[in-house]
This record gives sequence, structure tokens and C-alpha cells, in this order.
Amino acid sequence: MATDGEQTYFGYRSVPLKDKQGRVDDVFHSVARRYDLMNDLMSGGLHRAWKDALVTAVNPPKSERHFHVLDLAGGTGDVAFRIVDAGGHGVRATVCDINADMLEVGRERAAARGLDGVVTFEQGNAEELAYPDRNFDCVTIAFGIRNVPRIEQALDEAYRVLKIGGRFLCLEFSSVDVPGIDTLYELYSFQVIPRVGEVVTGDRDAYQYLVESIRKFPKPKAFARMIEAAGFRRVSLRPMTGGVVALHSGWRL
Repeated sequence: MATDGEQTYFGYRSVPLKDKQGRVDDVFHSVARRYDLMNDLMSGGLHRAWKDALVTAVNPPKSERHFHVLDLAGGTGDVAFRIVDAGGHGVRATVCDINADMLEVGRERAAARGLDGVVTFEQGNAEELAYPDRNFDCVTIAFGIRNVPRIEQALDEAYRVLKIGGRFLCLEFSSVDVPGIDTLYELYSFQVIPRVGEVVTGDRDAYQYLVESIRKFPKPKAFARMIEAAGFRRVSLRPMTGGVVALHSGWRL
């Protein structure tokens, strides 16, 4: 429980910890209908390759074997759809997101794909998951962990709901470490993305926050240590596209 005096970051601004979730919700309420389109525009379509790498790491079984994935902060269903499409008939995905507008988009898309009952959508908080211990074969989160006010608590919960032998996979923006590209990336992030966001969604501030939130997120090795501190083993990270994103992995053993 956050106390009145606890502070955290919302982008570059310091805000009371208890207020951050509401502010993040407002961001995603605003952009829900065009969120996936903006991902394409912001990344030049690269987010598709990054998510494909995540799905490859999930490695859903192609057989009839039951395999249940929990996708956190996955409201529109993009990652969950990719996982069930890559697996056999025994693969199921539960999307858990705190934002009702994002979930509504996901449900509509699941129905259009004929995936009702294969991909389910449930509103919930990653810091306080309403699932039993050792319930899922895999837990994923793509570009969502940096928006969680208490990251350590969310990692603890992901560990709790994973079965023994289950894997946690987190795809998140990272730190560009290629000279020259880092400068271009910085300019693109702060000069282009908020303007495109304003044109496409009508909300420049939402994308200004998203860019700033990337810069405030822990460095890759520091985040890997946080994953390990939650109890995960065989923790690893894989930078992609010059460090623009990293795929983090840990196992419950």
C-alpha cells in the first residue's frame, strides 16, 4: 500500500506513487483505438519482429498439449494472438490488463478472429493478480512493465502465478548503445514520436509520456537483477536493434 509521502516518476515528472496508475490509465484510455497503429508508425513496423522474437522464445507447443499463457498489459491482444497462432490446439492465452478500453479493443479483435474462448480478456492489476499460485506455463509482458508503479511487486506476482518450470518473458524498450544511432534515436523519440502521436491520436502528451517513461526505466542489467531478485533463475537478456529493445527472460525452477 502506497503512503501519501511516497513518490515515483510519471515520465520525467515526480508524482505521488498512489497517483501514477490513474495517470497511466488516462494515457491508454486516450490512445486505445489507435494504439497498434501507433506502434507501427513509431517503430517502422519493427515491433512486429520484436514480438515475433518473443513468441519464438515462448515456444508454444504445436501439439494438443495444454499450455496456458498469461499476457500482462496486453489489452489489444496483439501478443496473445501471435502466441495462439504459433501453437497447437492446446494453447490458450489470458490477457490481463488494468485498462478497460484496451481490453474492449482486444475482445472485439478476438471475436473477429474467431478466438473467443481461446484468448480471454480480464481486467486486473499486475501488482495484485487474482490467479492461484503456479497457474500458468508462461507469463509475458510486452512494452508494459515500465508503466507499472511498483515493478518489483509485479515481478513477484509473475513469479507466484508461474508453474514450476515456467518461463517469464518481458519485451521492453531499452538503452541504445551504438554510437551515432543513439543520437538519432534520441532525436526521433523526442522530436518525431510526440508529433506523430498528436496527428494520429490527437494526444501529444500521451506519447511524450511514453517516450519519457522509456528513459526513466532501469537499464537492462539493472532490470535483469530485479528479475533475479524476484526469484527467477537462468535470467538473461537479449538486446535487439542496437539496444532499442531488450527481451528479458527468467525461469521459475
